[in-house]
Amino acid sequence: MKSLIKILAVAVVLVAVSCKKDTAPNYQFMPNMYESVGYETYSESAAFKNGVEAQLPVAGTIARGFVPFDIENSTEGYELAKANLVSPLDSTQVDLERGKALYDIYCGICHGNKGDGQGNLVKREKILGIPNYADREITAGSIYHTIYYGKNAMGSYANQINEEERWQVVSYVLKLRADLVK
Repeated sequence: MKSLIKILAVAVVLVAVSCKKDTAPNYQFMPNMYESVGYETYSESAAFKNGVEAQLPVAGTIARGFVPFDIENSTEGYELAKANLVSPLDSTQVDLERGKALYDIYCGICHGNKGDGQGNLVKREKILGIPNYADREITAGSIYHTIYYGKNAMGSYANQINEEERWQVVSYVLKLRADLVK
């Protein structure tokens, strides 16, 4: 009896395997779920009122993971940030080792690992005029504003590091400044 069941099981498996045809496609139930219709971005379409596929996002839309910064990119905005913007990180959230690692990646090449304005690009005379942190009246707000928007020849780093990482770098820059002023 046991051998009959084994023979029957092997026969069922062989029949199931032999019926499969790789050359003929299987039937697809709801094929639009597997093969969606591709739309050209700037093509004409009756799907929207203005007749164009590409649409602007709804007013007030905020991209996922993006935190809007309400201070504008201007001299007045810089001064406002310098006077009023403070770090949302408390002393337990500040991680100077992480701030140092981020600073070394993004800032140290120009500003130097000590914040003295003597980074590798300055030493090689690729960039000139990088300030020493001890020579500037900087605050957490002014540093954050500069990282977010950039200043003078320095570009913005808002796309490279997120908000929390920016504040870690700000904390580390303030530590470097304190070490230089001593």
